[in-house]
Amino acid sequence: MNQEAKPTSLSPVIETLSKLISINSMNPAFGGPGEREIATWIREYFEQAGIEVWESEVTANRPNITARLPGRDCKRRIIFEAHTDVVSTNGMTIEPFEPRIEGNLLYGRGSVDNKGGVAAMMEALRTLKEENFTPACDVWLCATVDEEYAHTGVDHLVIEQKEGPATVASVVAEPTEVRNIRANKGLVRWTIVTHGKAAHSAKPHLGVNAITAMAKVILAMEKDGEALAASAPHPLVGPATCSIGLINGGVQVNFVPERCEIQIDRRMIPGEKADEVLAHYESLMDTVRAEYPDIDVEMLPPRLTDEAMETPADAEVVTTASRALEKLGLDPEPAGVPYGCDCTKLSRAGIPSIIFGPGSIDRAHGAIEYVEIDQVETATEFYREFIKSYK
Repeated sequence: MNQEAKPTSLSPVIETLSKLISINSMNPAFGGPGEREIATWIREYFEQAGIEVWESEVTANRPNITARLPGRDCKRRIIFEAHTDVVSTNGMTIEPFEPRIEGNLLYGRGSVDNKGGVAAMMEALRTLKEENFTPACDVWLCATVDEEYAHTGVDHLVIEQKEGPATVASVVAEPTEVRNIRANKGLVRWTIVTHGKAAHSAKPHLGVNAITAMAKVILAMEKDGEALAASAPHPLVGPATCSIGLINGGVQVNFVPERCEIQIDRRMIPGEKADEVLAHYESLMDTVRAEYPDIDVEMLPPRLTDEAMETPADAEVVTTASRALEKLGLDPEPAGVPYGCDCTKLSRAGIPSIIFGPGSIDRAHGAIEYVEIDQVETATEFYREFIKSYK
């Protein structure tokens, strides 16, 4: 790939995005420094623009940043939310925090997930303030921490927004290829453990092999997964899925392993409940136990649960988004996505919500991450139009 000459001048939103990418905001769960530096820069950006802004510390030195554009009706509020943390840079084949432009693409960790959306929301708010525009109701732009690991940032926001005006809608920035997304999948993640008995590998009959026991569990889950794949898909997000993402067992090669574990990622479609999903897999383990009485298998409590979202097609947040897209000459038809994000937490809090942002989720977390510049600029116009037209 030949690097093209960098444009002599960038639009304000792309300048902002380049700066955001250059700040290492890797989630501490992956060995990064966290969001302190990027939070400070965003706060100063709004202060310089004359926009009310404040910090809310979520955990030590990891604050959410909220900017407020006052509306005519101070009893109502819409929330624009975007996370500022990024995932690990392990395996990247480009410089992660040195933004580079080639043609219509801007490269760097976080360019598409999720700093393109952050920058577009920031620019929308700044320009509306500059134009002295007063929206119909208050607008909060919330740049939150920790979406990539434990969603503590949006959990904090859900609590904070209970005070003051009623939150009537939220727009969450994630890469949707500038589509209006009203439904997405949820997830539940948990661990299954098989217990065995350690012995020297020269006399394996004196032990019980937890790895071979786990093989039987995996085969049962694979067969169950085939039935899941054949079940009725959701019209917007597709079928539910189940994936075994991690396996760990044994101590060294000449030991009979006494423990083996797998970690499961089960994606839920709208209407599924986490407790019902987990009960299904506990029943599946009962089937394994009945077929293989010598297997000692245990399901641990879930590490993370996040049920799916489906906002009604006639909700004001959905129809306003569609009108804005139509005005911009884009596809107004609401759609769904298979991934999870902060939107589900806001939706469960009773806030009608959509997901909208530049770029493709296929570029997120990759060895080469990039976002389309024209989509970042389009997203900026969409956010402006949404705020201007929401009643």
